[in-house]
Formats: sequence, C-alpha cells, structure tokens
Amino acid sequence: MTFKLAQRFTVSIGMAGALASAMLFMAPAHAQDSSPMSLSDRVARLEQQSQGQNQTRMAQVNQLQQMQSQMQQMQGQIEELQHQLQQLQDQSKAQYTDLDSRVGRLEKGGAPANPASAANGPAPSSTTPVSTAPGAPAAGPAPATPPPAPTVPAESAADKAGATTSYNAAFKSLKAGDYVASSRGFREFIQKYPNDSLTPNAFYWLGESYYATTNYQVAVEAFNHLLSQYPQSDKAPDALLKLGYSQLQMKQTDAGTATLKSVIAKYPSSNAAKLAQERLTRLSQQPAH
Repeated sequence: MTFKLAQRFTVSIGMAGALASAMLFMAPAHAQDSSPMSLSDRVARLEQQSQGQNQTRMAQVNQLQQMQSQMQQMQGQIEELQHQLQQLQDQSKAQYTDLDSRVGRLEKGGAPANPASAANGPAPSSTTPVSTAPGAPAAGPAPATPPPAPTVPAESAADKAGATTSYNAAFKSLKAGDYVASSRGFREFIQKYPNDSLTPNAFYWLGESYYATTNYQVAVEAFNHLLSQYPQSDKAPDALLKLGYSQLQMKQTDAGTATLKSVIAKYPSSNAAKLAQERLTRLSQQPAH
C-alpha cells in the first residue's frame, strides 16, 4: 500500500515538472509571437485614427468654407437692404421737401393775384372822370383776363394733390412690405398720371416692388423703361444698379456684370457705383462653376 502511494506521488511530481517545463518553453514563444502582432495592431489603429482625424478636419474645412460663402451672401443682402433703406429715407425726405416747396410756391403765386385784381379795381374809379378816353375802357377788360389764369394752376394743383396722394399710398405699402399692393398702386399711378414729375420715381419703385418678390423679368422691364424714358432722372443710377442685380439673379452673369460696370462708368461718384464695385468684387471672388 505504501509502495503504491509513493509511486503515485512520484508520477504526480513528474507530471507537474513536465507541465512546468512546457509552460516555460511556451511562455517565451507566446511572448515572441504576440509582440509583433500587438505592434502591427497598434500601427493599424494609429493609421485608422489618423485617417479619421483627416476626414474630420476636411469636413470642418468644408463647413468653414460653406459658412464663409453664406456670410458673404448675407453681407451682400444686408448691403442691398441698407441701400434700399437709405433710398427710402432719402425719398421720403425729398418727397415732403418737394411738397412743402410746391405748396409754398402756390401760396406765393396766389397772393399776388388778389393784389393785382384789387389794384385793378380802384383804377377805374380813379379814372372815372376821364370817361371820354378810349384807353379807360381798354384798361378794364385787360385786368379781367388775369383772374382766370390762376384758376388753371388751381386745377393743376388739385391734380397734383391727387397724384401725390396716390403716390404716397403706393409708397406706404412699399415701406410696409406689402409689395403686391405697392406694385398695384404704382401701376395705377403711372397709368393715371403719366406726365407727373413723380412718374420716373414711380417706375423705379415699381421695379423695386417686383424685385422684392423675385419677379426679376418684370423688374427689368420697369428699370429699362425708366432708363430709356427718363435718363436724366435722379433714380437712373439706382435703376441701372438694380437692373444689373436683376440680371445676375436671372443667371445672366455676363449681362449683369456689364451693367454693373456701366454703373461705375456712367455714375462714378454715386453710391450706386460703390455698391456696383462691391458686387463685382464679390463676383470675382466666387469660385468658377
């Protein structure tokens, strides 16, 4: 019995020694085999991380370029809105100044008519003793002709007042952003008062109303009519500028560029020329498609 136990113990010790020897031999082999694989895995992971970072950076660059492009477009829109606001303010001031000056001229023109008739009234009484002179009766009818003259300006003044009221109503709709109502109002004004001094301005604001609603083709017609029929109008530089804007909006790049250059050539010292140059600069900075 004791011999068998000793024999088993010896076998167990031998097996434990063999197992330990095997582990000793396998451990270095495993270490030698796993080290190169771990290094290659690390290199592969680093390459993947590098590629991912490059892709992220490229995406960020693209987003930055898109944001810059959007900012440039927004800047152009802000400049256009500022230009329109300045035009509205200038137009409003000029409109009321012109109206005040006209009312003043009408008042001054009407005042002398009464003194003239009053002066002509006493004249016959002072010449009553000279009843035989043929010149006295002639002096009577002569003063009678001036009184009808002021009645003609009175009628034209009434027409002018109606034209001003119609124009102001359309302009009020434009300032309120109701471009449909403003375009309708300016069309009616032009049809009813084609020879009024405000008609060139009405054509310009009609074009602005169409431009604001992206009806660029109709806006071009309004601006072209102003430029062809009223080339000396104060609105001519702005109309030519907006004509170029409209052509660009319709993808007529060559025509729009040529129009903006003509603004600079024809009206070099105007604010329209400055805006035209800024728009041309932005166009030159845009990438070619």
